[in-house]
Amino acid sequence: MIRDEPVRPDYEGAWIGAVVPALLTGEGAPWMPAPARDAERAVLLVLDGLGQHALDSHGHRLPELSAMQGTTLTTVAPSTTAAALTSITTGLPPARHGVVGYRMRVSGEVLNVLGWKTSGRHRGPDPAVVQPQQPFPGHRVGVVTRAEFQESGFTAAHLREATFLGWRTPSTLVEHVRRQVAGGARFTYAYYDGVDKVAHEFGPASGFFRAEVIAADDLVGHLRDVLPPEVALVVTADHGQLDVGPDDVVGLDGLDGAVAAYSGESRFRSLHARTGATADLLQAARAGFSDRAWVFARDELFDEGWLGSGATGAVRGRMGDVVLAAHAGVAFADPGETQENTLVGRHGSLTLDEMVVPLLAAHGRA
Repeated sequence: MIRDEPVRPDYEGAWIGAVVPALLTGEGAPWMPAPARDAERAVLLVLDGLGQHALDSHGHRLPELSAMQGTTLTTVAPSTTAAALTSITTGLPPARHGVVGYRMRVSGEVLNVLGWKTSGRHRGPDPAVVQPQQPFPGHRVGVVTRAEFQESGFTAAHLREATFLGWRTPSTLVEHVRRQVAGGARFTYAYYDGVDKVAHEFGPASGFFRAEVIAADDLVGHLRDVLPPEVALVVTADHGQLDVGPDDVVGLDGLDGAVAAYSGESRFRSLHARTGATADLLQAARAGFSDRAWVFARDELFDEGWLGSGATGAVRGRMGDVVLAAHAGVAFADPGETQENTLVGRHGSLTLDEMVVPLLAAHGRA
């Protein structure tokens, strides 16, 4: 579903960054589902890419997720994994933690955050400099995530100082969580990325996506089966998805003369202006793309609070001078990131399907 107005992140209320602080302190927010508020301990499972729209569309096939008590949250702007996961673990909006997109300009080069490589094919800068805020502040947390992520720069940026527990199959994810809880852990963080991977490759309207969502539902059931009743399983996501395939990619050739670099993602395209060309770039972007995107000047995005408050000058400079946030079912090309053009499922913008995610909770039943 595409809506006429962009969805504003609820940074002061029910948003993804408020979940971990509430679970760590035990001071349940009024919007937190009851099983999470009254539980002695909790496991948070982040299902990457499972927006509320997918849950609504497939709920009749998802007995485990449908049986949980829940509500909805807003994710962050942009609605993308790098920014959203960092907000979940730090409890802070992108303006504060500084991870403002999948790709962002840092010290003159575009950094691919998930790969932690720059546009010059160099290893990225010190993760603690790029993202200086402490994840899970004041708590030593067991983190159950993919084993191959252990040495990545992004892991150092948003999970540093946590106890890393790598999984290679969903069954080992479940066993790691069971052992953490059996060992007395009050809070455990788990991450599963299958839904997002399948959506990107095949699209959220595909049978492959339907099968993967059912598999994620099974994972939820297996986790509840190993958790005792005094432990709550809490499930949320970092963003939703839209079906926007290669045929829906829009070129930005008309803007090239004013653009020094591209960053962001295909549905939240960040345009860094050549020296002296910012005003012309903004005018041309609004004239050419307002029928398909909300067109923001960088100062509008930050001053109006779309990424939260408290951004330093360095963080503001990571975002382009002009941003195209798609409201139509399109993606905006980056000439230097052609692999992105092959995706079928996408996210990043401010539409309802991309911005609204579930928050579900239920007691264990071991």
